[in-house]
Amino acid sequence: MGSLYIDCSLGVSGDMLVAALLDAGADSAALDRALSSLSVADEFEIAISTVTKAGMRACDFDVVLRHGHETHDHDMAYLHGHGEDRCGRAHEHAHEDDGHHCCEHAHAREHAHGHEHAHGHEHARRHEHHHEHRNLHDVMAIIDSAQMTQSARAIAARAFEILAQAEAQAHGLPVDQVHFHEVGAIDSIVDIVSAAVLADSLDPDAVYATPLADGHGTIRCQHGVIPVPVPAVVNICRACELPTSHLDVEGELVTPTGAALIAALDARRAPDFPYTILATGMGAGKRGYSVPSLVRVHRIERARGRGPQPHV
Repeated sequence: MGSLYIDCSLGVSGDMLVAALLDAGADSAALDRALSSLSVADEFEIAISTVTKAGMRACDFDVVLRHGHETHDHDMAYLHGHGEDRCGRAHEHAHEDDGHHCCEHAHAREHAHGHEHAHGHEHARRHEHHHEHRNLHDVMAIIDSAQMTQSARAIAARAFEILAQAEAQAHGLPVDQVHFHEVGAIDSIVDIVSAAVLADSLDPDAVYATPLADGHGTIRCQHGVIPVPVPAVVNICRACELPTSHLDVEGELVTPTGAALIAALDARRAPDFPYTILATGMGAGKRGYSVPSLVRVHRIERARGRGPQPHV
């Protein structure tokens, strides 16, 4: 019992939140049951490891797609243009400290792999026709196939509804005409289902979160260069009244999936009462910015007053 307090002061993404919940003691057996029961379970594998960020131990959660199910975030070149940065210089790949990336309409993943990739941007383009675009109905059918509690299912469904509304607004389309790219990819479905199951397994009385801290600058998506925060994140924060803050960091620190999960968990602002920390989990991202990619989850309970001490 108790409550959850999610520290998003360095940003938030789906995989980072899943990793932090696991590290905080959420039910990994419930996660295994849910993921193995998904109708798309044969399309991915899960890799969970321990990494070090800024000298701190953290959990890393990665979704590895199987045979032929390509992700389009093979390397940073795809996100920033054909192997060049915004000034036309060769762009170095930086996977080791990542958890954030381009908006969903870039066909990008919620998290880039931390290991080296032999495939480049041209390979991703050649496989683009294999990528399955899913609408909200398709995604809901996948969620319905999972073995999880009704409350966890409601969190996952709500997260995708929030994303669909944000995408529809960004593209000027009705919700039923939105086809998910990054958000509808298998790895992001796994992230959202995983976060919903793990948060639900902790049975919190309430969920709190700090303001979502994002960076600045621009990123390149399939449709061109767009500003940070990306439109879907802006739409989610506005529609769900999520407080935000700004870090002097060039790059995308808050992803649409991360923001949608915070909203779907109905996170309140930081607790205004004294509390005791029962457990803490650290979730690592995979990109290298000037700040470490980390999300921290505290399991807390309201502090009990000591009261007067008896005289001896």
